Amino acid sequence: MVARNGKAAGIKPGDVVVVTGASAGVGRAAASELARAGAKVALVARGESGLDGAVKEITEAGGTARAFPADVVDPQRIEQVAAEVEDWLGPIEGWVNVAFTSVFARFIDIMPDEFRRVTEVDYLGYVYGTRAALGRMLPRDRGTIVQVGSALAYRGIPLQSAYCGAKHAIQGFNESVRCELMHDKSGVNVTMVQLPAVNTPQFDWVRSRLGKPAQPVPPIYQPELAGRAIAYAAVHPRRREYWVGGSTVGTLLANAVAPGVLDRYLAKTGFSSQQVDRPEPEIEDNLFTAADGADGHDHCAHGSFDESAKDRSVQLWGSQHHGVLAAAAGGGLAAAALGLLGRRR
Repeated sequence: MVARNGKAAGIKPGDVVVVTGASAGVGRAAASELARAGAKVALVARGESGLDGAVKEITEAGGTARAFPADVVDPQRIEQVAAEVEDWLGPIEGWVNVAFTSVFARFIDIMPDEFRRVTEVDYLGYVYGTRAALGRMLPRDRGTIVQVGSALAYRGIPLQSAYCGAKHAIQGFNESVRCELMHDKSGVNVTMVQLPAVNTPQFDWVRSRLGKPAQPVPPIYQPELAGRAIAYAAVHPRRREYWVGGSTVGTLLANAVAPGVLDRYLAKTGFSSQQVDRPEPEIEDNLFTAADGADGHDHCAHGSFDESAKDRSVQLWGSQHHGVLAAAAGGGLAAAALGLLGRRR
């Protein structure tokens, strides 16, 4: 894949890629997938037990990884991390923003400091990471930034107002940056990956004021699927964005066509679908401190919904192969047209 200025677009084996939120969940799965593709991965997160586990996991599989403990809400520390990465691993060619946190509650029950914290991690963390990456990529006129989003970047749902607000903000921010880069005919690419509900430890350590433990809105997908989608986007960043999971497509299309109907549907189902009958998790929430900092436990990529989570998405393949689908659709239309002409004769 080649950029407009003739430079190669997308990461390649041997490139250095920074992944935030890499100690667990989607970030960890993405880091492992990028390392499997040959990238040298810089792992950024608060949870040092998770970071150590991720480094061990990647290096034992033959990859290259190094941990850089940091809270993404601290722009000075993120700048320092970027400098350290380049000193120790080499020029940053890719940056993947994944880190997030959340509060599951009605908006009125979320305290101002909690809302601020979610916004700082989930939105400003992406801003600071993108700025640190661009500060190094723009002078070299190359690089790839992947923003990990969600169907909730387009469609808000009840009980997640802080998270949905941040994801919407990322969407608008990313579009602005992308237009600026296009105007400058820059060799730096930005793309976004919109994810469905994913089986991560988030739902075990999220701060929640629901009547029951939180769960992802079904259907639920495994983090490795998200990791593969993110790695693919990093290698093929010229696409504006990628949609992962049939539920993401269904949600975005329904919101575009009949948002009022979707409002009523979510008002009716959005509360029960995000709660589950099971014992409360015995893990401290990770809103202000890393969950693995309290118990020293490596929570890995998976959450506690393995039995119901899917590890495949036909829709993801379609998102990655628009050209093939367009050709097939064109061929089908051509065949239909020839058939009609034949019948008329």
